[in-house]
Order: sequence, then C-alpha cells, then structure tokens
Amino acid sequence: MISLDANTRDNKTKGELSAIRDSGNVPAIIYGGKEKNEKISISKKLLKITIEKENFLSNIVTLKVNGKDQNVLPREVVYDVLTDEPIHVDFLRVVPGVKIRIEVPVEFINHEKSPGLKRGGVLNIVRRKVELKCPSEKIPEKLTIDLDNVDIGESFKISSIKLENDVVPTIQGRDFVIATLAAPTVMKEPEKPAEADAAEGEGVAEGTEAASADGEKPATEGDKKEGDDKKPVDKKAAESKK
Repeated sequence: MISLDANTRDNKTKGELSAIRDSGNVPAIIYGGKEKNEKISISKKLLKITIEKENFLSNIVTLKVNGKDQNVLPREVVYDVLTDEPIHVDFLRVVPGVKIRIEVPVEFINHEKSPGLKRGGVLNIVRRKVELKCPSEKIPEKLTIDLDNVDIGESFKISSIKLENDVVPTIQGRDFVIATLAAPTVMKEPEKPAEADAAEGEGVAEGTEAASADGEKPATEGDKKEGDDKKPVDKKAAESKK
C-alpha cells in the first residue's frame, strides 16, 4: 500500500494557494463519507515519485495527516498545462461497504509459455483497463490473464477472470472481449529477382519468332534480293535496236 505524509492547510486566497505551490507542495482535498471535506498539502517531490508508480489512480493510499492515518483513493490529478507538473489532487475517502466505480489495469503473464506466441501469433489487446464497481475496500490491484498454454485463435473474455461476488464489471449483459491471440500477419509476397524477369522476357521473344515462322515472314531490308531495285527491261525496245 502507498503511504504519503500530508499537512492540513487553511488558505483562502489564490495568493496563498500559489505560495503553497511555490514552497514545493501540492494542494489536495479529501472528500466523501460523512466527514467534512479536508484541505491538505503534499510534498510535490514525493507526490511525483508516487504518481510515476504504476496504477496510482487505482491504488489505495494511506495519507498521514497530522499523525492520523486515512485510507483514500486518488480520483484525479490536475497538471499545469505548461510545465506538466501536478498542481492539485482529489482523494476519495475509503468508506467500508460503499461501492465505487474504478478502472483496474489488465496484466498478461507467462508470454514465454504460450505456444501461439512462439509460432508468431499476435496478442491483440482490446482493453488495457476494465471498469469495475466494487466496495472501496476490495479494489483489485490488477486483473491477471495467464497466457500459459494459450494457442492461436483463443480469446479472453471478462468471464475468464475470477472476480469476487461483490466485484462486478460496469458493462453488464454481454461477455465482452479483453484480448485475443490472433494469427501472424500475412507477409507480402517478395518480388521476383531480376534474373527470373529476364528469363521470362526470353520466353516471350521465342514465342514471337515461332508464330512468325508459321505464317508469312514480313520482308525486311536485308531480305531483298540483289537487283530488286533495278528498273524493268523493255524487250521490244531492245529488239528494235538490233
């Protein structure tokens, strides 16, 4: 469980709020339950380290406010649009028995034991998080899917994940898919090598020559007989000269 130290604050103006941030702290508020909302501040350095941890928004945090422990759930972190630094956090009190909606991350394990992945299959993740409705004290840290002995073509639905009786998905009425193990992507057929293209070209040339041999071969300059370009002889004119 995550633990953070916090201090109460009593600022009333924007200037006082800015002073809290300038001093290296982040304003926050605790709400929910029968108690009044409580204004607090947290060290920005420690908060950033905590936020960087996986699943910050789905983990219960113990806030030590003036020496008193309170279990809360981070609901929203507001960031500065220019610096991307956290400037405010909302915490919801964890009240036993009260149900809340929360997105829980999905974790896949034993990738190396999946015959489908070994054969080139692709794990197609449809939902990386699943929204659940559950008591605040029973929030699952994550939903685990075991890929051991899973082959191509298999799918994982919400029904394949074991949940406690009072922990239910917010989507009701259908057994929705979380992930599938699909077949490998079809590879594009490689282009033919240049030598093969040249061989095909030679085949076409041979076929053309054969077709020409069956019919009448067209005459060319080289095919003309010697003397074809001479003028025709007039026999009568030649006899009168004798």
